[in-house]
Amino acid sequence: MLSYQHGYHAGNMADVHKHALLAWMLSYLMRKDKPLSYLETHAGRALYDLTDEAALKTGEAARGIAIAEDWFDADHPYRTVLNRTRADAGPQAYPGSPLIAAQLLRDCDQIDVAELHPGEMDYLRDALIRYPAGCHQLDGWQMAMSRCPPDPRRGMLLVDPSFEVKADYGTIPDFFAKIHRKWPVGILALWYPILVDDRHLPMTRALQKAIPDATLHEVRFPPAREGHGMIGSGMFVVNAPYGFDNQAAFLTRKFKEL
Repeated sequence: MLSYQHGYHAGNMADVHKHALLAWMLSYLMRKDKPLSYLETHAGRALYDLTDEAALKTGEAARGIAIAEDWFDADHPYRTVLNRTRADAGPQAYPGSPLIAAQLLRDCDQIDVAELHPGEMDYLRDALIRYPAGCHQLDGWQMAMSRCPPDPRRGMLLVDPSFEVKADYGTIPDFFAKIHRKWPVGILALWYPILVDDRHLPMTRALQKAIPDATLHEVRFPPAREGHGMIGSGMFVVNAPYGFDNQAAFLTRKFKEL
């Protein structure tokens, strides 16, 4: 899908949910002095300016990270990456998931991210130029299938498509089941939007049927603007690391306070 650009939505409440859990999981993996692999199927541009025209047009960051930033202690890995990104790129910079991974991971770790949109790929390469990351202008689904299981086998895969292609809801459960068979020890994380029509429900039911021991975490939040259809965010995680439930419970409490 070449029309979607995440700049309109960067820093919204769904990003807070997704990125806080991502940063925590990567930080957990690095507690062991062993290399790991990080794969991502829909990378986007990795670095966003929350004062640019796209971000200001939707106002989603103002209803997202601007509110939620104070939820996180200074030593939380998500807050650490936010601070580092702002120090490098300015006070209104926001890191996408590839930059979060690149900033947290080490030189010994393998990072491979895919982005099909040529314009977004140019930004992605610029954002990650200082890091040992492989940026691939490829279909993310194909990249993941071809590289799993990765070397090293410790690690995780993040899948966060735009879901503008409605067929994704039907194909993702089979994709995850196949990836899990190829890489049974990998942490597989899927982000999905919760819309007013609950169109995600058949997908999550199929995912839970295919991989019943996986973890599903959902949060709800007010729409970012009048008429906006997204009212929540979900993460489906296979092989969730120890302590994930506590981190998820922390976020549940914070989102309920909105």
